[in-house]
Amino acid sequence: MKFLDASRDHVLGVYRIVIGLLFACHGAATLFGVLGGAHGTAPAVGQWPGWWAAVIQLVGGALVLAGLGTRAAALVCSGSMAYAYFVKHQSAGLFPMENGGEPAALFCWSFLLIAALGPGRWAVEGLRSRSEARAPRRAGDGVLVG
Repeated sequence: MKFLDASRDHVLGVYRIVIGLLFACHGAATLFGVLGGAHGTAPAVGQWPGWWAAVIQLVGGALVLAGLGTRAAALVCSGSMAYAYFVKHQSAGLFPMENGGEPAALFCWSFLLIAALGPGRWAVEGLRSRSEARAPRRAGDGVLVG
């Protein structure tokens, strides 16, 4: 089990990258008609909730993919998928198998997990904090040296 514990941050980083990429691709497909295009009718610019959901998917997915503002972006993405599930899918049946809400439910819980656990490895925010930790502190940097 030590191997699993030692690789936790790496596995979490790969998980974050894959989930962010899939979500961003879904948003790009809806907004720009790429990668197979929108599932159903493409929403008009500014149309609620479809266009805004696609923007959240593209931007939020890209932020999670890059590991930049990961926890906040993942929380917004999770919330948007919870909204999609309860507003669009729930009325067609109680369970995701019967109402077509499996992708929304899976993305919702996936992003909630990322928001709770953080970005793992290979995140832009992790690179930034590591480089700041390595930089020597000097008097005049706005930090008390003592």
